[in-house]
Amino acid sequence: PQHVTGHKRLLFASTPSASENRFDLGLPGSRAPPGPLRSTHSPLNSCGQLLCEPRAEKHRGLGPREVRYVSVSTGPQSTACGWRAFAPRCLQVFNTPKGLLFFLCAASFLQGMTVNGFINTVITSIERRFDLHSYQSGLIASTYDIAACLCLTFVSYFGGNGHKPRWLGWGVLVLGSGSLVFALPHFTAGRYEVGVDEGARTCPANQSVACADGTSGLSRYRLVFMLGQFLHGVGATPLYTLGVTYLDENVKSSYSPVYIAIFYTAAILGPAAGYLIGGAMLNMYTELGRRTELTTESPQWVGAWWVGFLGTGAAAFLIAVPILGYPRQLPGSQRYVAMRAAEAHQLRERSHEAASNPNFGRTVRDLPLSMWLLLKNPTFTLLCLAGATEATLIAAMSTFGPKFLEAQFSLSASEAATLFGYLVVPAGGGGTLLGGYFVNRFKLRGSGTVRFCLLCTLISLLSFLVFLTHCPNVPVAGVTTGYGGSLLPRGHLNLTAACNAACRCRPEHYSPVCGSDGAVYFSPCHAGCPAATEMSLGGQKVYRGCSCIPPSDSAGAGRATAGKCPSACESKALLLALVFLVILFTFLSSIPALTATLRCVSDQQRSFALGIQWIVVRTLGSIPGPIAFGWVIDGACLLWQDQRGQQGSCLVYQNAAMSRYLLAAGLAYKVLGFLSFASACFLYQPRSGSADGTEASLPSQSSASETPTDPQQQSNI
Repeated sequence: PQHVTGHKRLLFASTPSASENRFDLGLPGSRAPPGPLRSTHSPLNSCGQLLCEPRAEKHRGLGPREVRYVSVSTGPQSTACGWRAFAPRCLQVFNTPKGLLFFLCAASFLQGMTVNGFINTVITSIERRFDLHSYQSGLIASTYDIAACLCLTFVSYFGGNGHKPRWLGWGVLVLGSGSLVFALPHFTAGRYEVGVDEGARTCPANQSVACADGTSGLSRYRLVFMLGQFLHGVGATPLYTLGVTYLDENVKSSYSPVYIAIFYTAAILGPAAGYLIGGAMLNMYTELGRRTELTTESPQWVGAWWVGFLGTGAAAFLIAVPILGYPRQLPGSQRYVAMRAAEAHQLRERSHEAASNPNFGRTVRDLPLSMWLLLKNPTFTLLCLAGATEATLIAAMSTFGPKFLEAQFSLSASEAATLFGYLVVPAGGGGTLLGGYFVNRFKLRGSGTVRFCLLCTLISLLSFLVFLTHCPNVPVAGVTTGYGGSLLPRGHLNLTAACNAACRCRPEHYSPVCGSDGAVYFSPCHAGCPAATEMSLGGQKVYRGCSCIPPSDSAGAGRATAGKCPSACESKALLLALVFLVILFTFLSSIPALTATLRCVSDQQRSFALGIQWIVVRTLGSIPGPIAFGWVIDGACLLWQDQRGQQGSCLVYQNAAMSRYLLAAGLAYKVLGFLSFASACFLYQPRSGSADGTEASLPSQSSASETPTDPQQQSNI
């Protein structure tokens, strides 16, 4: 097609035979069509750009197999990779779908590492450094989704009919600017000054320590963090709408799920790198080059949270440059248009003509009609609802998965996050890749992809029964058990006993210790431990002579070790295996569902459809999902932190209640997702009876490129 002097796109009202599907394209040896066929020729387009689209006029003598043309281009459009006039030959090696995929994967990896990795890793350090409350840090995190919802309609509607690589490149630039803004408070708030770590208070407690004044003014920097997150949301909006459609329209229909799966896998691997790099940065003091007596275990320790954002900001500017150089369409992409058109959901004739108009969607006046056409598409609407339920579970798992493992297995926050990362990387990344592979391997088209999503949802629904089991709680003195070892009913808390009454322990200082009796105590003070300590072989503090711990030797008093007691959970392997399956099959349906969304709408509406779907997914799933599951998990809390008379975060959960509540909420969302996929599969009606037949009638990429001037092959196209 790159060497043809006139380019046309043929649209058949019904599928013609091979002999009837040959028309004069200006090539020697090709036969002219019967009857008066008129066409509009456009100048040479070296990249094979589509220059013809259907129009409403009917031609006599063609009957049901009419052919309609309209010119959509007034001149040649370059497909060279470069920046305006600067397009050197050496850059054209990247002007392929694989080259495009590489740079888009780099951008999605960077976005995932920044937004879903660094932000979640450093949020606690930011709270400590800038005197932020939990709801304020939660508002910072949700600003990303709010910005995306505000921009999705505009970006997907106008960007879908514009120069997609330019929209993508500028989006990556805005993403990098957001990272630099997010790191700005470190350089403008002054040095972090803190006194020597007082450590965990022992018996007797120092009552002369006054509460610090919380009106430092640093909390106003939350507005700067919100601005950085807002820019993150604006910059990432084109990436997962225009980026997906740009990939899909430039590769073969059967290969598209694999390309998109690789693209989304990079976005999933990004947070894993963010957790690893961000965790390493937090082991460095925030004021680089300055000596401090604080250690990483000190409550006042603040790590170098800002370093990662400077690196991602600089990397984003480097990645944006090659993306801005890509053409509007890659060479040879016009051969895939008919394949996608055959799989779109069947609309009424007038609706189909409006959606197929090449000028449709280029002005804001078409926005209401475009929205109405999507709402009239039942398959698209149900896929959006199903995506919202899956997004709710994904957001809830990524937010509270480490907390669930921390409570069930009595782990520290860092240990739980590391363990959850080991589950998410192979399960989430592998599930995303396998989803695209299965769609390509089994040649799933249209309703076949929806049925595959239905199967994955059913299996993950059954795997959600993992929450029927749980690990027993480690005894916590004064919370789940009394100081004498007796059980306490839920809701009856008593951290003060005769053994620690003289210590005058304060409830604000939570520093758990593990007693030699296997119980956890709120702090060394609540365990009745004196100030004398020593270090164990593992580097942990050991307290001896604790009056509240039964004696374990002839000395007459027990001992305690800093930290929680390990959990002896017999069902740990089963829990981890089933959680792995839940994550695997949840991500396994993501790419098939996205492929079904791209196929059930018309070609002109795909970018806008993805934008509307992302709005629905974020509004009904990503934003309220963590809030709903957080409210459910809070119902299982046994002990809340006391922050100067106000309720803080939860310190101890009841494992059995947490599992029951998560089971009820998870099953409710999974059932809704299953019903949505089932209804979408039932209502799906493709325009052509066989998408595979359409694809088979078109030449492969290799054959088209090897013999581009073959008359018979070109006339078949």
